[in-house]
Amino acid sequence: MADGEKTSKLKEIKEMVSGAVEIMHQIRSPGVQESFGNIMDTAKIVKEIIEVLKTPEMVKNIENCRMISENMNEVTTKMQNTLKHLEEAGTMTEAKGLIKSAKNTMDSFSGSGQDLHEISSSINEMFKSIRSLADELRMTIVS
Repeated sequence: MADGEKTSKLKEIKEMVSGAVEIMHQIRSPGVQESFGNIMDTAKIVKEIIEVLKTPEMVKNIENCRMISENMNEVTTKMQNTLKHLEEAGTMTEAKGLIKSAKNTMDSFSGSGQDLHEISSSINEMFKSIRSLADELRMTIVS
């Protein structure tokens, strides 16, 4: 090796040692030591959490949460299918008609010239419609 190369290598080694010494000096500073302490505390807490998550009780709870989520998804799908079936069967239209009929019946109470017999007949028809709708809903839900 030539003297120039030796000098260059020595200079490189000196810079590396100097850099290492600077790093060691910074590691000893209170701020870095505090950060290391915080990291160690956090790692300890994370380890404890992981251990708790591994317990049979937590494994069972997590599995229960997964099952609840799946069941909720199934219920949502069934409800959407039921609503779609009710709309296709015209039940929703009938329900709207029933609501209008009920509103008209309620409005008829405000009229002072209404015959009591007509009101009674309207109420009976409304109850028959409600029974019919309830029967249809039961049949739709069962199927």
